Amino acid sequence: MNDQTALIHQLDTFLSEFGQLNITHKQDGNNYDEMEKKIGEFTAFILDKKNEETWEQIERQNDVDLAKRVAELREQSAYCVWAMEKYRAIELQKERQGIADYFHNIEACIETEFGSFEITSDSKVLMIGAGAFPMTPLLIANTTGAEVVGIDIDPEAIYLAKTVVNRLGENAKITIEASTIDQMTFTREATHIVFASTIKEKFDLLTQLYPLTNKDVVVAMRYGNSFKSLFNYPLQDIDSSLWKIVKQVSQPDHVFDVALYKKG
Repeated sequence: MNDQTALIHQLDTFLSEFGQLNITHKQDGNNYDEMEKKIGEFTAFILDKKNEETWEQIERQNDVDLAKRVAELREQSAYCVWAMEKYRAIELQKERQGIADYFHNIEACIETEFGSFEITSDSKVLMIGAGAFPMTPLLIANTTGAEVVGIDIDPEAIYLAKTVVNRLGENAKITIEASTIDQMTFTREATHIVFASTIKEKFDLLTQLYPLTNKDVVVAMRYGNSFKSLFNYPLQDIDSSLWKIVKQVSQPDHVFDVALYKKG
């Protein structure tokens, strides 16, 4: 078995395993240890430079069927992460704070996300897709003193995120809301906006943000192209008269990269 065949076989194995884990979770919701282990294995797989080089060779073949499997793997792994975020929030309530390698990796990414577009205590940060365990709002608010609003469309995630913030961000200026970007005055006040990498519609939302935001806002779009697209939604073209990429932050040791946008 050559490297390309072996890698594709591993992708199919991950797809099958994530699919089964997610089915089991929907049935009884009690397989978090297995989920945590698999997310850790998948994170290590994505960050393996040898795998990345092999994937670049595979990509040149433009295999339509493989592209469909990649899209499904992205969906299945995102569901698993979504479930694990909720689990982590529930465990925190029980005073058990174990953390998967995936979460360690995400937290390390946050610290370099905005590069030279510094967040200060005067900043107002909107996190789109805060999730059940809002790591980004917590880290930003606790380390910079900025005001942070996190939004999500999942009611359970909102409830859990609020409990996490109450526990870990007691004195921080963090608000978690079940709102959309067009429902909040904070959208226009925001100096920085962060998109979670697993939001499928993030580029549609970026277009919607143009008339809702101030002229100087900086948007951090988390994404994954090429091999990292197995775990994240990739960059998409967008009307350059609306938004332009002013910087791309490549993070070879992390599961996603960041594109910084400003208004065109």
